[in-house]
Amino acid sequence: MTIIDHKKIPKEVQETAQYLEDAGFEAYLVGGCTRDLLLNKKPKDWDLTTNAKPEEIISLFPQDRTFCNNDFGTVGIKNENSNEKTVKIIEVTPYRTEGTYSDLRRPDTVTFGVSLHEDLKRRDFTINALAYRIKTKELVDEFDGKNDLIAKRIKAVGNPDKRFEEDALRMMRAVRLATELEFMIDAKTTNAIVKNNEKLSMIAIERVSEEFLRIINSKTPMQGVILLEKLGLIKHFIPELLLGIGCKQGGAHAFDVYEHLLRTLQATADKNYSLTMRLAALFHDIAKPHTRKTGGKNKFYTFFGHEIVGAKLTNKIMKRLKLPNELTQKVVNLIRWHMFFADPDKITLSAVRRTITKVGKENINDLLNLRVCDRIGTGRPKEQPFRFRKYKALVDQALRDPISVKMLKINGNQIMEIAKEKPGKRLGLVLHALLEEVLDDAGKNNSEYLKKRSLELLSIDDHKLESLAKKGKEKITIKETEEINQILKRHSVF
Repeated sequence: MTIIDHKKIPKEVQETAQYLEDAGFEAYLVGGCTRDLLLNKKPKDWDLTTNAKPEEIISLFPQDRTFCNNDFGTVGIKNENSNEKTVKIIEVTPYRTEGTYSDLRRPDTVTFGVSLHEDLKRRDFTINALAYRIKTKELVDEFDGKNDLIAKRIKAVGNPDKRFEEDALRMMRAVRLATELEFMIDAKTTNAIVKNNEKLSMIAIERVSEEFLRIINSKTPMQGVILLEKLGLIKHFIPELLLGIGCKQGGAHAFDVYEHLLRTLQATADKNYSLTMRLAALFHDIAKPHTRKTGGKNKFYTFFGHEIVGAKLTNKIMKRLKLPNELTQKVVNLIRWHMFFADPDKITLSAVRRTITKVGKENINDLLNLRVCDRIGTGRPKEQPFRFRKYKALVDQALRDPISVKMLKINGNQIMEIAKEKPGKRLGLVLHALLEEVLDDAGKNNSEYLKKRSLELLSIDDHKLESLAKKGKEKITIKETEEINQILKRHSVF
């Protein structure tokens, strides 16, 4: 096990500890930062624990540098780095013991000024119950956390049932730590999670979501989701995923829907893609169990409209998890159109232009990359090079062509000038009618043609003009008709 290198402890952290020590108090690095230093990783946060009480901590530092961080006596110490133009927050928390947890979330009572031993034994896992005194270079390891680090093991401090009764979110944290650190969870802790998993439903969904997103953003999210499923946790916040277990697909798919989703997710992680891409990968086929029918081509299953139903389901899931609206919209959009690149022989440049208008220029490459990861998730190799080249060529060509009214080589002011038209609804209809023509034939995007065509369009009646403007929307395929509505109604997805 690596010996802690003091050079890796920021000067501000060492100085804060020294302030406390010089005032006659003890100061220990504790929790994740001690664990990460022993693993030779760079800590994200710095936490000190001390036998000083909150008011004593505050009295040692200028008032403009301290603030009370929570109900547990934690004092935040602000340290400005003028060279890096950053502010580092060091959290200093008094030793404490905690009373009962009647809501499985927060202790009913907190007592300050107890011993380091009492403070450490209330912590969640042994690898987080390690304390390091910077002054004496002493490592305090009362619960064999160092050996658990060596064994790559997540183990609850003391009785795991009691730890999870104190804070049921610790069950999610166990999975998150196991996933991020690529550790295993020891047998007693595993059994306690299975025994207590129902308690997770009592935890605020925002806290559950935060841990879940960290699992998804790890290097091995597939293993993390598998752990959540095996331990009975994921059913409490994304039960829809479990419907894919055993849902066979046939055809090019070597795996059931559930494993396909996890493998597609892992493919995005292997490529270090964004959280948006990872969530889109995890949910892209989530509606296949809802839409599966037998008797398809070669007697395989069909999943007609699963991308539409999947977009609705994903929107419902992400709102349940209270995820940001912008993130939700991007993920839902990718899922809605992820089938676009499924058949290269049926893709036209006109269709690509229309897809870009729907998903947005900024998201079209994500859609392409999702297609690649989707293929990897089937059990086949990466996307066939010739196919991907064709997709990319079509997209690159389409991006040079107009895909919105703003990219037309005519605007509303010009139309008003040449036609002596006043601002109003008809002007917008003309522009959209022109766009529909240009989407079909980019060669029509020249000012002479558009001026001439604008005058022709303005000469027709409102009803016909509106019909031309809505032409693209009316080209929605039969997939989005009554059968899709019946699927949505049958599964209560609105």
